[in-house]
Amino acid sequence: MLHLPIYIPVVFILTTVLTIFLFYRASNKNRRLLPVIMVWLIIQSAIALTGFFTITNTLPPRFLLLIALPFAGIITIFSTPKGKAFIDGFDIKTLTLLHTVRIPIEIVLFWLFLNKAVPQLMTFEGRNFDLLSGITASLVYYFGFRKRKLGTKAIFAWNVICLLILLFTVSNAILSAPLPFQQFAFDQPTVAVFYFPFVWLPGIVVPLVIFSHLISIRLLWKEERHQHTPSTTLFVKQVV
Repeated sequence: MLHLPIYIPVVFILTTVLTIFLFYRASNKNRRLLPVIMVWLIIQSAIALTGFFTITNTLPPRFLLLIALPFAGIITIFSTPKGKAFIDGFDIKTLTLLHTVRIPIEIVLFWLFLNKAVPQLMTFEGRNFDLLSGITASLVYYFGFRKRKLGTKAIFAWNVICLLILLFTVSNAILSAPLPFQQFAFDQPTVAVFYFPFVWLPGIVVPLVIFSHLISIRLLWKEERHQHTPSTTLFVKQVV
């Protein structure tokens, strides 16, 4: 059990709820989505409360189940016609706005560092540059979709860069956890994510943020291709 000031888990829980809400809203309030997320949330919580994830010397590590199952779901969705139809119905504006949740997440990580639950490298004082993604998300939303000053290519590039930043952060988190393949932060490893409610970070929040980027990249790619595909009418006129 982690002994933390109450405001840390409270802020994190509220941020998780906001992430789920924005993702649900971006899906145009798909009725099947919310029950699936909530069931997975409850399962993670129940398992974490037993101390299951705190046992870190197993192979494969139990912690990886938190990451593997959501990403298996993402791969499945992107690999099936129904899944592609599902993600094509998302609202990219709300998906962009969702990334602002990375600001409170970074604040929570800094608080956890101060309470010796994560290493400094997992904060904006270390190797975690994810705060920039959260700050720029509001700018991309405003100038890209409100003022329409940013084109499709710029928003596409922003999504790719922020996705790479997040994957870099995730890799550092895994390699700084007290697992058999730990490489960093032996003096203060990443342990908060083994406990409730912080298991939601790798189990819910990070997968939804990554999924949001992937959906946006797909939608923007399709839009860019559509803009550069000559219409049938124009093609016929050129031939004639």
